[in-house]
Amino acid sequence: MASRRLALNVAQGLRSRAALNAVAPLRRGFATPVVKNGPNTETTTLTNGLTVATEHSPWAQTSTVGMWIDAGSRAETDKTNGTAHFLEHLAFKGTNKRTQHQLELEIENMGGHLNAYTSRENTVYYAKAFNADVPATVDILSDILQNSKLDPQAIERERDVILRESEEVDKQLEEVVFDHLHATAFQGQPLGRTILGPAKNILSIQKNDLVDYIKTNYTADRMVLVGAGGVPHKQLVELAEKHFSGLPTEPYTGAASAVAAAQKATPDFIGSEVRMRDDTIPTANIAIAVEGVSWKDDDYFTALVTQAIVGNWDRAMGNAPHMGSKLSGFVHKNNLANSFMSFSTSYSDTGLWGIYLVSDQITRLDDLVHFTLREWSRLSYSVGEAEVERAKAQLKASLLLSLDGTTAVAEDIGRQIITTGRRMGAEEIERVVGAITEKDVMRFAQTKLWDQDIAISAVGSIEGLFDYNRIRADMSRNF
Repeated sequence: MASRRLALNVAQGLRSRAALNAVAPLRRGFATPVVKNGPNTETTTLTNGLTVATEHSPWAQTSTVGMWIDAGSRAETDKTNGTAHFLEHLAFKGTNKRTQHQLELEIENMGGHLNAYTSRENTVYYAKAFNADVPATVDILSDILQNSKLDPQAIERERDVILRESEEVDKQLEEVVFDHLHATAFQGQPLGRTILGPAKNILSIQKNDLVDYIKTNYTADRMVLVGAGGVPHKQLVELAEKHFSGLPTEPYTGAASAVAAAQKATPDFIGSEVRMRDDTIPTANIAIAVEGVSWKDDDYFTALVTQAIVGNWDRAMGNAPHMGSKLSGFVHKNNLANSFMSFSTSYSDTGLWGIYLVSDQITRLDDLVHFTLREWSRLSYSVGEAEVERAKAQLKASLLLSLDGTTAVAEDIGRQIITTGRRMGAEEIERVVGAITEKDVMRFAQTKLWDQDIAISAVGSIEGLFDYNRIRADMSRNF
């Protein structure tokens, strides 16, 4: 269930969580006043620090309710890497109130859907159900978050399940390339670790590691209870007070200090590479990235617009020769690749901006990489108004049209509130993206792309890929 794919990040707000929590509490002393957070989003912060955020749709027959937690694999140590994902598996294996069978039966009887995922910086537990079943759904979420049994026998059973999941992930070349990209770009740092963790950790994690992780990271000030759909804001606030008022307000003092110090340290992006040559793989799978921007960076949307200019391309698509991206036209005309995907991935204090290339033209990898970096170089000094407008339109469409259904809306609310403290509405996103000009794109490229260190991850038939220094030299060349 882990969400590990590196993909386009949805829009996030630009204000810190402190700005949200600074609202004075009501005299009755249980929560802040309801705050309008964008045109359709309401937020309330309980006295223990838990934020409740909703988007109410009176006509909706169902609701998605979930808990977004500001902790993922980045909140682990080398020894405990994989703990957050392990916890995700055990959450559905029974609590002190419900056996696994009772939990599954209760969800099934209400026609609901319960799920969870882990990323490098977040853990999410969410459920979708009919509006009338929202109280029962929140009770279940509360139970699995605060009362999971973490039975030693269940822990032993899940080891094999997670190891098999890890083996399946290792068969997906894109996942492998991006895991290695993080490992080399942020080597020796929490952000460079995988989400599932190494096999030795999966085999050695014990109940006390899981308990320590919960006590260290599952604190009210790092959690947002989100509702989207037919659930009114007032109702979810009341349910939060009933079920989550006992959440701790600060981590216990056990292993918290060392982990907290590691989390606060801003990652250092390291220009480096990792190569795994395997000639039995018919394609070369290559990711090249520079240091990107954080969620809160003023250039967050500029990075996404610049990414959209480079674009995505797949030879199997019928419109491949006619796409607006200059790089796609050149790659198609010269048959240099099977596909490519540009990306801009953000974290709380850094990011990765780059491109993922797949090619079976293994004798022409140098041309593919050279002309890709030539396109990056062009962005520093020659960007047309028409291509910026096209990229902006595509970005707005991808961000806004993706909000289809209550689960997608809840995901958008949760990620925005947990990372920046507020949610940007559709009109604000349109306004911010619409204001970006070709000068902004060129300034971003000059700052982030021109003559910058790069991280490279390559897997497969990569004998023809030039060495790192040759590729790095292209980052500072005037084409």
